[in-house]
Amino acid sequence: MDMNINKLIAARIKELCEDRSITVNGLSYISGVSNSTIMGIFYKRSKNPGIVTIKKLCDGFEITLAQFFDTDSFNNLEQEIK
Repeated sequence: MDMNINKLIAARIKELCEDRSITVNGLSYISGVSNSTIMGIFYKRSKNPGIVTIKKLCDGFEITLAQFFDTDSFNNLEQEIK
C-alpha cells in the first residue's frame, strides 16, 4: 500500500471511531486531545502526530499502542532507512 504514515494514522483513527460509533467530539472528550488536534491529523494540518497524542487517543479508545499499530497497513510499511 502506497500511503504515508500520517495517512495511515488518520485512517486508523477514523476506523476506530466508526467501529465504536464515536464522533470527533466524543473522541476529544474521552481522550483529552483537542478537536483541533484530531482534525489536524485528519486533514493533514498536523505534519507529524506525536506518540504522546496517539497514546492519549489509544487511552480514549481503551486500546494499547500495539493494538493501534497492529494492522496489515502498518505491518506492511516499507522500511524508511535502507
